[in-house]
Amino acid sequence: MKLTIIGAGNVGATTAHIAALTGVARQIVLVDIVEGIPQGKALDIYESLPIMGRDCRVIGTNAYAETANSDIVVITAGVPRKPGMSRDDLLTTNAGIVKTCAEQSFAHSPNAFYIVVSNPLDVMTYLTLKVTGLPRTRVVGMAGILDTARFRTFIATELGVSVEDVSAFVLGGHGDSMVPLVRYTTVAGVPITQFLSPERIEALIQRTRDGGAEIVAYLKTGSAYYAPAAAVVQMIDAVVYDRKRILPCAVALEGEYGLSNVVCGVPVKLGRAGVEEILELELSEEERNALHRSAADVRRTIERLEELLHQKTAA
Repeated sequence: MKLTIIGAGNVGATTAHIAALTGVARQIVLVDIVEGIPQGKALDIYESLPIMGRDCRVIGTNAYAETANSDIVVITAGVPRKPGMSRDDLLTTNAGIVKTCAEQSFAHSPNAFYIVVSNPLDVMTYLTLKVTGLPRTRVVGMAGILDTARFRTFIATELGVSVEDVSAFVLGGHGDSMVPLVRYTTVAGVPITQFLSPERIEALIQRTRDGGAEIVAYLKTGSAYYAPAAAVVQMIDAVVYDRKRILPCAVALEGEYGLSNVVCGVPVKLGRAGVEEILELELSEEERNALHRSAADVRRTIERLEELLHQKTAA
């Protein structure tokens, strides 16, 4: 299994490190446009593996030729958020970066499974689909797993229980309009509503929506990377080992949940063939309306992206 990670920043390098330690790939290629950064980080990761008892070849490069015939490509390239910025604020800068990454990687690995991490995530997943022309089963965005992990963490902290006993699903776009599903949230199988008041649940939902911004506010000059990297590796693991995991991922919808022509976070079955099934949960009217509002936010940003691409083509 050959894994390419585009972008040797915090998310990309951490993803490479976790992937090497978990053994999901036999070869990892870390790519970045900055000379020396991917080479140095890849060598450092590679030299850690004898200590950890892992055998995985890790190389860094500035050239896409070394990524040829990758089985999985992860796109993390782009500028991170700064305090006061929304994910959508990154659209103009990151669209050009992700478009180039998708074009270059697809030219060398047309049969790969693509995972998009760059923000605004849902829209960058849409862009990668458009640039590569791949079916939606082979291009997904990492968002729902991260948002769900944050929700589970906050619930576990609130109740003083293990995060392993908290199950949840967060759907919708990776932004302020994400949709945590309270009805599907349990602690050891018991509905969360039996543990927390509606007011406390709403407070945890809001903290989940603000989860990325909270970390950005602390870091000042960067955004989250440990949890996003762990989420990516969980997706890679599901594909490599054909685990048929049910995970919330950003995928192009074609009628599911009454939505089309938009990328949105929903539960999917992830296995060797990529997205093997999109699961349609039974939603209440309120949940369905919230999901449609979230999708509408994504669609508006997609329209802005299309305008940008049209302007560049015209120029």
